[in-house]
Amino acid sequence: MRSSGRNSRGSGSGSGGNNYRGAGNRRDEQQQRAGRPRPEERRYDVGGGSQAGPGSKGGSQGGPKGGPKGGAAKSGAPKGVGGRGRKPNAPARPREYEAQVEERNRARHDKPRVALPKTFGEVEGERLQKVLARAGMGSRRACEELIDQARVEVNGKIVTEQGLRVDPEKDEIKVDGLTVATQSYLFFALNKPAGVVSTMEDPDGRQCLGDYVTNRETRLFHVGRLDTETEGIILLTNHGELAHRLTHPRYGVKKTYLAAIQGPLPRDLGKRLKSGIELEDGYARADHFRVVQNTGKNYLVEVSLHEGRKHIVRRMLAEAGFPVDKLVRTAFGPIALGDQKSGWLRRMTNTEVGMLMREVDL
Repeated sequence: MRSSGRNSRGSGSGSGGNNYRGAGNRRDEQQQRAGRPRPEERRYDVGGGSQAGPGSKGGSQGGPKGGPKGGAAKSGAPKGVGGRGRKPNAPARPREYEAQVEERNRARHDKPRVALPKTFGEVEGERLQKVLARAGMGSRRACEELIDQARVEVNGKIVTEQGLRVDPEKDEIKVDGLTVATQSYLFFALNKPAGVVSTMEDPDGRQCLGDYVTNRETRLFHVGRLDTETEGIILLTNHGELAHRLTHPRYGVKKTYLAAIQGPLPRDLGKRLKSGIELEDGYARADHFRVVQNTGKNYLVEVSLHEGRKHIVRRMLAEAGFPVDKLVRTAFGPIALGDQKSGWLRRMTNTEVGMLMREVDL
């Protein structure tokens, strides 16, 4: 009876085979002729022999005729139901092939990241306002205002737009016509006391200019000289070209001195100094002379000249008949000593450096 019922169920559902494979499927016809239901209609007994139907040959053989032996482990479920779509009796792939597949998949996901081409080249230089701020011209906002006011020029052209990039080592930058020392240069002004030797090192162990800059990372050198007993301003820098021009006679940078002498002084002393005093190494002329202070026989006079010969002021006044008791250099070009105390070292401002550079056409 079960076999006939199975046949009738199989034949009765034959018209519904279009939902699974379509009409005229050769496999369905073969299963119908063999008296077996289609795969989706099979029912397997996984509960053991006690659940087997009357037509079964024993609980150990599982479900109905044509079903897998040994339970659901050897299920003949359709493709896609289990086993990742493999056929039930497909042979296992060798381990070497599995290793190759794994290696291929890993290589596909572990490819090095491809470097994308750069759309734009690397931006060179620094923003102008940043360079100005680092040079001591003020905050970045203040430097931006200088640019807005058309007070900044780069390589001879006035800058009116923000964000211009410059090379501090190559470009010439000026503010209000004065060159800004944006490079890694140092400029100092020292009020040299009497008794200090105008050298950076002294083999005899005397106090020298180098004693005032021992903690500087960059080697500095002095611009010109002052004799041991002369006080006053002397410049220290690591800018070789500027130092060379400041001391070269071609540029004629003026130096100003205050000299204490004993009078009385003749009225024509200034005229004589300006006309020229004959020395053993040639004539020496003063650019300017005036009496600053007079107390009895004590006179304090100011002498300006662009000469740079050794002891030139002392020699000129001594030749005129007025030996110098004390001598102080109060200005070197546009850089004045002011109220700077004896022995004090100060860093020059960018404005002062700019004036010095303009003095020697830098």
